[in-house]
Amino acid sequence: MDLNQVLVEVNDFDESVAFYLKLGLRLIVSDRGEYARFEMPSGSATFSLYLTDVPVVGNTILYFEVDDVNRTYAELLKKGVTFDSAPADQTYRWRTARFRDPSGNKLCLFHAGIDRRFPPWRLEQDPAA
Repeated sequence: MDLNQVLVEVNDFDESVAFYLKLGLRLIVSDRGEYARFEMPSGSATFSLYLTDVPVVGNTILYFEVDDVNRTYAELLKKGVTFDSAPADQTYRWRTARFRDPSGNKLCLFHAGIDRRFPPWRLEQDPAA
């Protein structure tokens, strides 16, 4: 099984497309100003936007992995992206910087290295087995 895409609702299609292009995503589909699909700069997953009058924005956080959080944070600040928090090391060994898209969807730049999949506390076997 592989993750195909994540779709978020937005209330301003053009502003949202411009925002995600600023992040470095590549627009591959745009349908009548209601739906857009992007390829990520690396990997095979895609990311989509869907226009709605009242987007449902919840507690979901989209994590975008980068090689250097500080550098990407500085680049995005220069492009006008506003952050909720500056880069910081977390107790779970990731470096993160949090922000939101124009519709309020929560986003996080992060770098975790090997700890993303193999933290010291990773379970070695299925606990249900």
